[in-house]
Amino acid sequence: MDKIKVEKMDSDEVEKRGISSWGIWEKEPSEFDWEYTSEEQCYIINGKAEIDTGDDVVEIKEGDFVVFPVGLRCKWIVKEPIKKYYNFR
Repeated sequence: MDKIKVEKMDSDEVEKRGISSWGIWEKEPSEFDWEYTSEEQCYIINGKAEIDTGDDVVEIKEGDFVVFPVGLRCKWIVKEPIKKYYNFR
């Protein structure tokens, strides 16, 4: 299975890719299980979370561009209120 991909992205790249036209998702500190039935690309506007895949724990935070692969089962642990742009492919 593919792993979660995280890269830093500046505001110029966000604008160039049209990310600010994507939907916005927000969540308060909490924990929940999730399974990805399609690939998700997202850009973290603010906040912090840990994604526990069972094999690895990936921290995501403000300024990160994240790709979640199809078929990923994980637990979201939202540490600080999080807000992100998201797009399913």
